[in-house]
Amino acid sequence: MLAEQIRGDQVETYHDGAVAIVRADGTLLFAHGDIDLPFFYRSSAKPFQAYVAMESGAALEPLELALACASHRGFPVHVAIVRSVLNSVGLDESDLGCPPDWPIAQPARDLLVASGETEERRIWHNCSGKHAGFLRACVASGWDTATYLDPEHPLQKRIIEFASELGGLDVRPVAVDGCGAPVLRTTVRAMATMFAKLATEDRFSRIRQAMHAYPSLTGSNGEGDSEIGIAANAVSKGGAVGCVGVALDGQVGAAAKAWDGSNLIAYQAVAVAMGQSGFLSPSMQDVLSGVISPPVYGGGRIVGRYVSKLQA
Repeated sequence: MLAEQIRGDQVETYHDGAVAIVRADGTLLFAHGDIDLPFFYRSSAKPFQAYVAMESGAALEPLELALACASHRGFPVHVAIVRSVLNSVGLDESDLGCPPDWPIAQPARDLLVASGETEERRIWHNCSGKHAGFLRACVASGWDTATYLDPEHPLQKRIIEFASELGGLDVRPVAVDGCGAPVLRTTVRAMATMFAKLATEDRFSRIRQAMHAYPSLTGSNGEGDSEIGIAANAVSKGGAVGCVGVALDGQVGAAAKAWDGSNLIAYQAVAVAMGQSGFLSPSMQDVLSGVISPPVYGGGRIVGRYVSKLQA
């Protein structure tokens, strides 16, 4: 069990999951739960998808690379960078394969509604930065842009092969992610191994630098994965349905999966595990107190805290 929800003198235990910390050579330093049970990476795979896009000719500048790794919130700055990436190779929003959507962030939605927007658009989808990076790689490599989301497309085949090799686990069979891209299979062990290599190998330095320098582009200030990345000198990327990977610069990789799909619990578990393993200083843990012991609200005020079983 990963956490208990505490309200006064009542305790309800209901979260289960797995967490691991590993070195790049696969040495296991910390483990809890079934770290070899498969699940899908979802957006936690974006740093590695962006790396393959770069290796395939995308040539993204740091701001653009941060958006290619992002689950962005749909503010004007995010949309402007995505549009710039597309326009730089003669493409536009209509070339995106992600579905139309409203921005994740309510304030960004409110801005659009106030300006008179009434329909969802592809460029507002939180994965549009990843898709723009895919498309720029396709143009650079002379690949078809209309079928870039097909698992048999040259770009997607490269991603599947690369992710399988990097994590030491065959990511197939792939499924279809919410954005329409192939979604890759993983485990907590394999995911932590990939993030350990992201943390330590020189070939990933541009990815690390872009994501760490622009956390509000790749995620959102105040979100657990962004806060971990900022406080711990790390790169951290959450994925839908309760998973997160962390690359501690020059050190190790960590990953967590909450089986009930709670990102809050996944962020908590990985932060607690890093603290217990000596990878977070006391001051880092103080900064991350809201991630390590998230508040429980009732009646408009804090009435309790989530306390991890790992802290017992």
